[in-house]
Amino acid sequence: MYYSKKRFLLIVILLLSNITYAESDQDKKENLGQQLYFDTSLSKNRSQSCATCHNPTHGLIDDRDNKVKGAASLGDDGTSIGDRNAPTAAYALFSPNFHLNKKGNYVGGQFHDGREKDLKGQAGGPPTNPGEMGMPDKAMTVARITENKGYLAQFKALYGEAIFDDSEKAYAAMAMSIAAFEKTELFAPFDSKYDRYLNDEYQLTKQEDLGMTLFFSQQFTNCNICHQLNKMPASAKETFSNYEYHNIGVPVNTALRQVNGKGEQFIDQGLFENPAVDDPKQKGKFKVPTLRNIAVTAPYMHNGVFSDLKTVVLFYDKYNSKSAKRQINPETNKPWNKPEVPENIALKELKTGPALANQRINALIAFLKILTDKRYEHLLKNDH
Repeated sequence: MYYSKKRFLLIVILLLSNITYAESDQDKKENLGQQLYFDTSLSKNRSQSCATCHNPTHGLIDDRDNKVKGAASLGDDGTSIGDRNAPTAAYALFSPNFHLNKKGNYVGGQFHDGREKDLKGQAGGPPTNPGEMGMPDKAMTVARITENKGYLAQFKALYGEAIFDDSEKAYAAMAMSIAAFEKTELFAPFDSKYDRYLNDEYQLTKQEDLGMTLFFSQQFTNCNICHQLNKMPASAKETFSNYEYHNIGVPVNTALRQVNGKGEQFIDQGLFENPAVDDPKQKGKFKVPTLRNIAVTAPYMHNGVFSDLKTVVLFYDKYNSKSAKRQINPETNKPWNKPEVPENIALKELKTGPALANQRINALIAFLKILTDKRYEHLLKNDH
C-alpha cells in the first residue's frame, strides 16, 4: 500500500503514541486508486494496467521496447501499436484543465492533444480504448471491478451503496480514484538534485550551473519560453512546462509508421484532432511536456522519433545555427527530415536566442539531468 512520506511519518508517530490512525476518505480514495492503477484485470485480456504504460519504476513511462524502440505502446491485444509516445504521468497533476486563455491560446488538459480536460478524464480513457486496454465498454469494465470483493466494499464505502446500480457512475468513480492516486507525492516528489540545490542540499557542478544559467536566460537560449511555468526563474516547484501548444517541426517517425501500419501518408494533426478544437491554425501543435525526468524518459517528441536527449537539443539548435553540421541528424547522419506538419511552426519562439556551441549544449544536458527524481537517478547515463 502506498503512503506519502508525510502520511507514513504521521502513522508511525501515532502508533508510537498508541493513538489510532483513521484514514480520511481522501486517503482511502488514493489507496483504492493505487490498487486500480496496478490492476491488469481492467484490460480485456487481463494483461495490462495503467502501470504498464506509466511504470512507476521507470519515470512513469512505457519502458517496453514494443518492437518500436519504445516510440509507442503495445495494446492489450498484443498487436496494436499506437502512433504517439506515452507521456510521463509524473507531475501530470499540475497541468491545468484544458481551456482557451485570454491570449487566445489553448492550454492544459491531458494527453499530447489535450483531448481530456483533466486527470479524471485521462484515467478513464485507456480501459475502453481498443488500441490500449481494449475493454468493450464501461459496463464490462465495471463488471470486472465487481469481481473483486475488496473493490465492492471500498467503492460502496466511498461512493455509496448504490454506486454499482449505474455503470456510468461506477466507471466515473474508478477514474476519480485513479486520478486521486495520480495526485499523490509518488507522482510529484520534487526531490531531484535541482530541488535539493534550491534547499541547499546539493552543490551544482560548474557544468550544471552553466546549464541552468543558459536554460533560464532568453539571452542565451529559448528553453524557458515554453519550459518555465513560475514567474521567477530557478524557483521551487517548477514543473518546466507552461502547458501551451506549439508546432516545433517534428518529423514523421517513419520506423514507427512502418510497424503500426499507418504509413507516411497519415498526418498527425496534434491539437487539431482534439474534438474541442476546430481552428486550422492549431494543426501540428502538441502540448509542451514537463522536463521533469526528461533524461530517463526516452524516446523523445510526441512520436518518439528521437532516441537521445542530445539529439533533441541539437534539433532545436538547427533553427538558429548556420553550421552545416547542425543541419544533420546525429542519429541518422542525414539532414533532418521535413516537418510532418509544415504550417503553424513556432518560428518566433524557436529562433529566439543565438546558436549554441557544443560546450553549451553539453551544459544544458547536464542541467536537464539534475531534473531527475531521486528514485530514478540510477537510470541516468553518465556520458556528460
